[in-house]
Amino acid sequence: MNQWVKLLIDLGPLVVFFVVNGRAGIIPATGAFMVATLAALIAAYAMTRKLPKMTLVSGAFVLVFGGLTIALHDDTFIKIKPTLVYALFAAILFGGLYSGRHPLRYLLDTALPGMSEAGWAVLTKRWGWFFVVAAIANEIAWRNVSTDTWVGMKLWLFLPASLLFAMAQTPFILKNSDLGREAPPEDTDPHPPVE
Repeated sequence: MNQWVKLLIDLGPLVVFFVVNGRAGIIPATGAFMVATLAALIAAYAMTRKLPKMTLVSGAFVLVFGGLTIALHDDTFIKIKPTLVYALFAAILFGGLYSGRHPLRYLLDTALPGMSEAGWAVLTKRWGWFFVVAAIANEIAWRNVSTDTWVGMKLWLFLPASLLFAMAQTPFILKNSDLGREAPPEDTDPHPPVE
């Protein structure tokens, strides 16, 4: 999928949520968020004939908690949705590590060829802790700021923090995958030590 289209599918619903909230409030914004999320999932499937697991899980949470928000006219549900999604992702990552698996490998293996086992473990821990911190930050935010401020934080704080954290992993990824090195001679270890 074209990277610009993927970005639009990933971020489009959040932008719709932000814009509609500014014009009509949180309940209409939640409905628009649900419609935009469903449209993004349909578009992603139409283009690739598959749905990324994280996008699907997040979309399911949007639909369930958005539905509760609208049905009960209580914005608490849409506000705790990110906390629960982040906590679920952290639990999956740490649970995978505990069981000897690397869940990130299932999601990113083709994007990060040649990543060592130790590299997957470190990357999984880093993302697990990132999601723990994000869950805590969301809980602090929605409980202590206005709804409009919280919505703005989703777009202008949480999203950039996620992108910056992902970019900060680049040096580690380049050191521990085939992306950052030429093919090794046949008599050497293809995976450098983790740093």
